[in-house]
Order: sequence, then C-alpha cells, then structure tokens
Amino acid sequence: MIDLRSDTVTRPTPAMRKAMYEAEVGDSVYGEDPTVRALEERTAEILGKEAALFMPSGTMSNQVAVRCHTEPGDEIIMDYKTHVHYYEVGAAAAISGVSCRMIHGKRGIFSAAALESAIRPLNIHYPVAKLVCIENTHNKGGGAIWPLATIAAVERHARKSRLKMHMDGARLWHAVVTTGIPEHAYAQHFDTVSVCFSKGLGAPVGSALAGDSAMIQRAERFRKQFGGGMRQAGIIAAAALYALENHRGRLADDHANARALAEGLASLPRIEIDPALVETNIVNFRLLHRPAVQLCEQLKLEGVLLFATSHDTIRAVTHCDVSRDDIAAVLKALAKAIR
Repeated sequence: MIDLRSDTVTRPTPAMRKAMYEAEVGDSVYGEDPTVRALEERTAEILGKEAALFMPSGTMSNQVAVRCHTEPGDEIIMDYKTHVHYYEVGAAAAISGVSCRMIHGKRGIFSAAALESAIRPLNIHYPVAKLVCIENTHNKGGGAIWPLATIAAVERHARKSRLKMHMDGARLWHAVVTTGIPEHAYAQHFDTVSVCFSKGLGAPVGSALAGDSAMIQRAERFRKQFGGGMRQAGIIAAAALYALENHRGRLADDHANARALAEGLASLPRIEIDPALVETNIVNFRLLHRPAVQLCEQLKLEGVLLFATSHDTIRAVTHCDVSRDDIAAVLKALAKAIR
C-alpha cells in the first residue's frame, strides 16, 4: 500500500530501530533516563529555549501548554481550524475549563488586526483572554507557513494586551526547510512551543513542549496530572532523537514529492487544485464529480490510501516512506479511478 493519509503512518528505519535497541534508559519520572534528557536538551537548544519536556503526543503537549498559561474560565484565541481546537476532542474545555475565541483567518493565518478585533474589552460579563495559539505549519490550511513578519506583528499586539503566545509547531520543521529560517527564529516569539517527532520526522511516537525553565517545571506537573509520566521512555526518545538529528534535512524530498503530486493532479480532469498553494508536504484537492469517500474506497483497492476531509475534498501527505515512483503510481491510479 502507498499510504498518503498522514505523515504519522511512517515506520522506523533500520538505523532508528538500532538507536532504539541500544538506548540507555532509566526512570524518566524520576528524571533518570539519560536518553530522554538528551532529547529534551537538544530540542530546547534547537528552539532556543531554556528547557523542554518529552510528551507522548502532540495533543498532550498542546493541552499541557494551555493548562500552564490559563485558569478555568479564561479564554484562548486562535484560528477556527487550529489543531488545538479542531482536532483535540474539546480538551481545552474539558481539561482546562477554558473557552476558545475563534478568528477566521486565511489558510489558518490571521493578522494582528484580526487578533485586536477578537480581544474582548474588560467586562464582568466576558471571559478574560490569556493566550494566543498559532499552528505553524497549519494542517487544515494545507501545510501553510506563517510568515515570520505576521507572527511578529501578532506577538506585538498580544504582548500589548498582556497575552501569552503558544505555537503548535508539530510541523515547524517543514516551515524551516521551505523558508530557510531556523527554528529558534520562529520560537523566539512564543512563550511555549510544541514540536512533534512522529509527523514528518518519522519517529514512531512523541512530541515535546519547550519554554523557560519555570514554565517547563509547571508543565511537568500537568503532564503527570494528565497521565503522561513515562518510565523507561528512552527507547522511544532514542527514535525521536535520531529523527531530530538525521531526518530534518530530508524533508525537502517530501516537499518535492508533494509538488509533483499537485502538478500531476492539476493535469487530471474533474479535479480542482492550485499547486501554488502547496508549500510543504500537504496536498489538498477537490473532486468535481463524485463523493471523496467513494473515490478513496476505490483507490484503496488499487493500493493507495488517501484521506477524505469532507464530502468533496481529499488530503494527501508525503513522508519518508513515499518515493517519487510512488507518486507516479498514485497519479496513475487516480487517472484510472477518475476514468
């Protein structure tokens, strides 16, 4: 099967498996796992932060950040399709007791003026805004990259309004490869940053939350409270550390494959797509003739897995288990299915 449903479906490479097998481990809850500590220190270094904390998932990393910055009854502000709200099972409300104030941005990106309009005046009837969340790159925006100047402008207004800043940087690595702007240049605008090792980088599991030392100490408490304390976690941390050191640069191959897929799709009938919008490894396209689920089921019989995101739209995500030959095979299967 050629699996383009997500970049989370990857399998560890032989070298990554070797790193996992040879990992030195200890009890991570006691802070005694040397491989986990090495991963946390390296992540913090890359992001230009004082500390980082290894998490089982990106959802936990984001939600721990929300809890760190807020108290029940507060409000957080973000684009209406940001992962923290759209794909995390209402966790901000269920776990932290906060409400979400939505901005309708363009491909997940909003302006400082839009943020200003979203901030309510101080009034006894309104929740108090405490946090701005940005997702970079933006999943529902088709892997859109936040311009650094836009981030800086949003941050300036957030600080003026005494709001904290959190970045869901699960796919931040992709923004770095496309723009050439290093991770720390993005991260400097945020109090906390979440990054993922299993999206794009090919590790089997794991994310991390980075920030200053006091914030990460607070985050460790909430990670434990949420059930995210791990013991001999060095086995999975070794895979994440290997991915961090060896797989970031190769993301350019995924971007090239995504562009090739988008350009091929644009040449097929009854498909609507703008290849210029494919900035990273996510390709969204619209069907003009049949339900998306139906086409995905037909392609499954041809050995291709895609993800229907609505009744007429499909998402394809390139990753380290997908080659240029696979892209050609996918386009051939799509052409056959459409005929």
